[in-house]
Order: sequence, then structure tokens, then C-alpha cells
Amino acid sequence: MNVAPKRGLTLLLAGLAMFGPFAIDTMFPAFPAIAAEFKADEFQLQQTLSIYLIALAVMSLLHGPLSDALGRRPVVIGGVALFTLASIGCALTWSIESLWAFRALQGMCAGAGWIVARAIMRDLYDGPQVQRLMSNVSMLFTVAPALAPMIGGWVLLMGHWRWIFWFLALWGGLLLVASIWRLPESHPPEKRIALRPRALIGGYVEMLLDRQFWPLAIAGTMNFSALFLYISSAPAFVVDLLKLGPQQFGWLFVPAVSGMFLGALLSSRLAGHLSVPRTVGTGYLIMLAASAVNIGTALWLPQPQLPWSVLPIGLHAIGISLSFPSLTLLLLDRFPLHRGGASSLQAFVSLVFNAVLAGLVAVVLSGSALYLALGAATLTLIGFVAWRVYRVQTRPQAAVT
Repeated sequence: MNVAPKRGLTLLLAGLAMFGPFAIDTMFPAFPAIAAEFKADEFQLQQTLSIYLIALAVMSLLHGPLSDALGRRPVVIGGVALFTLASIGCALTWSIESLWAFRALQGMCAGAGWIVARAIMRDLYDGPQVQRLMSNVSMLFTVAPALAPMIGGWVLLMGHWRWIFWFLALWGGLLLVASIWRLPESHPPEKRIALRPRALIGGYVEMLLDRQFWPLAIAGTMNFSALFLYISSAPAFVVDLLKLGPQQFGWLFVPAVSGMFLGALLSSRLAGHLSVPRTVGTGYLIMLAASAVNIGTALWLPQPQLPWSVLPIGLHAIGISLSFPSLTLLLLDRFPLHRGGASSLQAFVSLVFNAVLAGLVAVVLSGSALYLALGAATLTLIGFVAWRVYRVQTRPQAAVT
């Protein structure tokens, strides 16, 4: 189905896609202040990220199916409203344990915007049109985890660390008003499916047994995880390795933001001119080249230095963002009757892996620039192998068409 988009729809969808990832790491610059107030150690602070991601992952399995059964608008509006209340709870928290609880509540509802927005885009558009829209949204969505610590640092400079969560509450409130006012219902009643546990489980089993689901899900997950390894290690990378202050997270995130923006812009421009497989392949060429440069730089500079230690990260981000919309569309189109569920399952796989990455792997690797570079390269290589498996699986189909 193709309809004329409401004015500002792209911006609204981008905002909805952003607010969950944006809340992941806005609080990073406040870690020292939170640790001092609650007498928390590094492991306890890192769990504010892992708990958020686990809650986001678990609930992501329900957001999509709920939107398939109830419609897109109710799920998005309810999720944004609860996220706003959870952010207020984080701002009023009284201990590290209560902060964990409110972060879990944030994570439980944050996926409503991120996951359902992708289903809305695919409901409304197809072909190059949806690739352009998803790429345009990705230009804003993919910068959220990278831009968030910079904004958190600026807010922290103006006042108490709790102001960061008041900022997130304000962001959620604005999105809530905008969603009520402008968000269309793209999934009409006649296309909805009954919300029955057996049907829900059966749909997920069908996806999990689909031979092309896993290569696409692994490729998309590993690509972004290569960058997320640096995002989740940002406090150690910026402060301990680069020897910078809480307001200088931009030295890591500006290259990442710029690269992701450029990659999404390039994906939008290539839509309709370059095939989806070639677009993804070009993204992998960039990612693999950036991985090699990153490892070489870490070997050349045992003590990370600006700007050389961050430029390969920006180059890597171009490849990630270039391939992301195409990989997502390929996966959603595998399950046209369950796009919300497919989006949920894809998000679940990615979030569970990134929760483990942030809570365990990043803690081990973040003490060395070389370890981080090798870790990111390994993730990229796994994603590339998964993509090649998918290409082998679909080669006979491509030859027929």
C-alpha cells in the first residue's frame, strides 16, 4: 500500500525510532557522579545499561505482535507514555537498585517506538520508496546512541545528573503529543491477526526455523554491535584511554554520528539505482576496510591519540549505516503477514547480544584500544560470513528472477 505521507511523518518516525536507543547511554557522562552519590562500583554502573537492554529485548518480543493484533497507534502511544513516566522515576531515584528498576521499566516500553516504526514504514510503502524512507529515518535513528552521551555531557555541565533523566522525560512527553496528533494508523482492522499465545508462538517458531532469518538477523546484529562495542565502552575509551573529560565524548561520537549519517544518506541516494545486495556488499567492503585500518592504527599507536584513533570508527559507521536499511527490508519481506513480529524478533536477537556485549565483553575489552579494534573486527567478520551464507541461499532464486 502506498499513500501520501502526512507532513513531518519522516521526522516523527525518526523520533519514535530514536527514543529507545537514545536512552541507552545518555547517562554515560554521569557515571562518576552517580557512583559518588550511591557508592556504586563500575560493575554496578554497567548494569544500568545491561538491565535496560535485557528489558528492551524481552519486551521487544511483544511490541510487534501487539501492533499486528491491536494496531500500530495504541502500542506506540502507550509505550511512549510509560517511557515518559519511567524517565521521571529515574530522575527521582534514591539508590542504585531503584535506578536499575526504573531503567528496566524504561527498557520495557522503549521498543514500542523503535520496533513498530519500522513496521509502519513497510505498511505504507514498498520498493525504492520504502528504502528511501527507512534510510532517511536511519539517518536520525542510527545517530541516537552516538549522540546521546554528548547531550548527556552538556546537560551534566549545566546541572545535576538527574537533569539527564528529566531531559528524557521531556523528550518522551513531546513524542507522546506528536504521536497522538500526527501518527497514522497503518495497519487497518481487516489486516490484523488474533492475539493468541499459540499463534504468537507459532509465528516465532516459523521465523526461527526459516533458513534465511538467521543469516539476515546475525548480519544486522553483528554490524551494529561492532560500533556498539565502542559505544558501551565509551566511558573507558574516552576517559581512560584517550584521557579526555566528561564533556569531550564528542571526540568519539562525532565521527561515529557523521559516518552513520553519511551511510544512511548514501543508502537513500542509491535506492532504485543500486540493487539491495550490491548496496549491502558495498557496506561490507567499507566495514572490512575500516576494521583493517582500525587494527593497524591500534598497533601503530599503543597509546590512543586524536584524531587517528577515532577516524576508523567513523569510516566503519558509514558501512554499517549503508547496509542497515537493506538488511532490515530483506528480513521484513520474508514475513509479510507478520512484519511487526519479524521486527520484534530481529530486535530481540540484536538486543540480547548487545546486552551481553555491554555487560561482559565490553568490560573485558575496554581497557585496550587494540582489544576493542580486534573485537569490532571479529564481529564484522561474523556478520560478513552470515551475509555470504544468505547470498548462497538465495542465489538460485536470483538466477531465476
